Order: sequence, then C-alpha cells, then structure tokens
Amino acid sequence: MIPVQGLDGSRVAVLGLGRSGLSAARALRAGGAQVLCWDDNPAARETAEAEGFACVAFKTEQHLEGIARLIVSPGIAHLYPAPNPVVALALAAGVPVDNDIGLFFQSFASDEWDNFDSAPRVVAVTGSNGKSTTSALIHHILEHVGRPCQLAGNIGRGVLDLDPAVDGEVVVLELSSYQTDLARSLTPDVAVFTNLSPDHLDRHAGMGGYFAAKRRLFAEGGPDRAVIGVDEPEGRFLAGQMSQGPVDDRVIRVSVAQKLTGPGWQVFARKGFLSEYRKGKQIASIDLRAVAGLPGAHNHQNACAAYAACRSLGLAPKVIEVAFHSFGGLPHRSQTIGEKDGVRFVNDSKATNVDSAAKALAAFGNIRWICGGLEKEGGLDGLAAASGSVRKAYVIGREAAAFAMQLSVEAEVCGTMEIAVAQAAAEAEPGDVVLLAPAAASFDQYDNFERRGEDFAAQVAKVIAAP
Repeated sequence: MIPVQGLDGSRVAVLGLGRSGLSAARALRAGGAQVLCWDDNPAARETAEAEGFACVAFKTEQHLEGIARLIVSPGIAHLYPAPNPVVALALAAGVPVDNDIGLFFQSFASDEWDNFDSAPRVVAVTGSNGKSTTSALIHHILEHVGRPCQLAGNIGRGVLDLDPAVDGEVVVLELSSYQTDLARSLTPDVAVFTNLSPDHLDRHAGMGGYFAAKRRLFAEGGPDRAVIGVDEPEGRFLAGQMSQGPVDDRVIRVSVAQKLTGPGWQVFARKGFLSEYRKGKQIASIDLRAVAGLPGAHNHQNACAAYAACRSLGLAPKVIEVAFHSFGGLPHRSQTIGEKDGVRFVNDSKATNVDSAAKALAAFGNIRWICGGLEKEGGLDGLAAASGSVRKAYVIGREAAAFAMQLSVEAEVCGTMEIAVAQAAAEAEPGDVVLLAPAAASFDQYDNFERRGEDFAAQVAKVIAAP
C-alpha cells in the first residue's frame, strides 16, 4: 500500500467504492486522514463499513463541510455529460475533486528515496487502443532483465495498492482518459501516447475533450521523456507541443504507418520490421513477424511504443528483442484460445470500439468474424475498409439484427455467443481464423469484456472437445 501523504488529520470524502475507491479509502486512512465514504450500491457500503469506514450520503453542501478533498472513482462523471450530484455539490462548495491517480503521484515519493542509489521511476501509458498490451509488454521486458517493477492502474492492481518502491524500481501505469482527466497531480518520468480514435465521446463532450484528457498526462506532468504515436493528427500535434525542435530527443516519435526521418529519435515498424533511428542513423532493427504474442500491425505499434519506453530507461535493443519473444500476450487481446482441424480461434474481446476491431481484422486472413454488442457512438462505417479478409460475420448481442445490417460483409444473426461460435466453427475450413472482435461494448449481455471473452473461450473449448 502507498499511504497518502499531505492529508494527515484531514476529512476526506470518497465517492464510489469499487476497486479504486476502496483502495483509496484504505490508503487515505493509512496516511492519517479521516475518511467518509459513499456508494449507491448497498453491498459496496456494507463492504466498506465492515472495514470500519463511515458511510455518509452526501446530499447537501452541509454534508461536505470541513471536507478537504473529494476522491471520485473513474466511472463517476465529474463534468460531462453531467456531473454526478455529489461532485456538483463539491464543486459548488469549493471542495477540490481528485482521484486515486492524483493521490498516487502526490504520495509515491518518500523520505526513504534519499538512501537509494537510483530513484524509482514511473512510466505512464495512455491512448485509445493498445495501452494495456503496451503497459504489460513494458512490464514484461523489465521483469525479463531483472529490474524491480510493478504494474498497476487500469490494469493489474489499483495504484494505491502498490508496494512502496525499492531502489531502482520502475512502476508501469496504464491510465485511461477517465483517470488522466481528473487527477490533480500527474508527474510520470516517461509518458506514452499510443494513438487516438473515437471513444468515450459522451464522457468528454466530443473528440476535443477526449484528446484534452489524454494530453493532460503530458502537459500537466512534464515527463522527462515522451513516447508519442504520430499516426494521427493529435499525436503529431502533441509531439510538436512537447518538442523544442527537430533534434530534441526528449520526444520519441512512433509510427506503423510511415518511415520516420529527421534528426530526432524515432521508432517505427514497416512490413513487420521495427527500426530505431536517432540523429538520422539507424540504431537497431527487430523482425516482429515471428513474435507470436504480438500479431498484426496494431501490436507492432504496441511493440514500438514499449521498445521506445524501455530504450528511454536505458535498456539495450538486443535485450528488448529477446524479451519480445517470451511475451505471451494478454487475455482477451489477440489471444489464441486453441486450434482444431487447421482452424485457429482468437479472442480479442477487448476490441470494444470500431478502431480496435479494425486493427484486429487487419492482423489475420480468412476470418470467421464474431462481432456485435452494445454499439458505441459513431456507427460502424470505419469497419468497411478492414473487412476484406472476412469470409462471414456472426453477430451477437441484443441488437444483433440492426448491427448486422450495417456490415459490408455477409452476416448471420446469431444472438448468443454459443450459437455464433458453433456456427462459425461448423462453417470454418482449414486456414480460417474464428475471431472474436466485437467492435462494441459488452454490457448488453455481459458485465464486462472479460466475461464476454471467457464465454467465447468456454464455447471454443466445447468445439475443440467435440469428436
């Protein structure tokens, strides 16, 4: 646990008692704060009360009198599309609003660091797609070389559940736009921006607000090094803002769409090969085509970002290359579940938006595509260009028929995962890939994308076990 610093003796309110909220309450108490909690879910309140936390329904400004800070869980809106009523009360009363990420950066450093030979460092990764794989890959590479490291944030543990840092340790954080948008303190040593595509637009009032939330990690934090994907206009803009000029190697530009040239520091992948250039000269090259855990151009982008972050930490190219080959990938992200009779089954349940699904489709050929779910804002037009390798789509979800009508490929309305997997497997031929890449949220049928991916795996297991 990272005890929260700077709020000893203060009254602090915590709104939302999921993983991050309850973790924040514990860390605040460990740092000497008096913690008051609330969650609309009675079961969550019972859990907090069983740990000795007082639960108070913050219904009026009087309930917030004397409160030094309101800590809000990521899923609770603080501005768009409308502030949560408790957040609105806090803002009206002048109570600062923060989250667990802000508390972490406020509290991570300790007096013990004065005795370390090497100060601990924080690598923070954000972006629309690939941030989980990039974060996990950085952590994997660091583990491979024996460097002390921890992984947290939007993946793994909550940030305040981390252990206090040891000498030379690196903490890798995956941060969503919900987390970067509100944190009052953001001070990573290395910040990574993978890419940007439409997502969570209602929460950020459009693409401008969404990009602004991501940009805060760089503009507010002032990292020593910034690794920035420049395949979208926003990334190029951000790289330009962070750089003092063409030779400023504090910015490492990353691409999978073009060869990057110039006197600065660049990492890019073309035709399956990762290249690092610095001061106009090639430093290293890695063949990514044989790295089983990183299939497709979208994973090559993740590899470039992770490579650049690890290079900024002083790791050698050859060491990173060896670590790539032992990376098994993440569950629900281009994860091979199994094979039968020459048919490969791949779980990319994390492809919850059009852009991530399009990238998954581009990674394979001869695809039997399982898709559908709770459609996100913006429609499905972006999938048309990526559907060339799709032999047929098998659509799930409550609105499967409406979803299927928007696709540019042959589509069968299946409704459930069980029917979709069975039908796709029955029609698949040797060399085909049965790919779950929903291009939609899971909440119409599942609690989250993990449950959806687990259902896919369970149905595939039935197919593989059948005679």
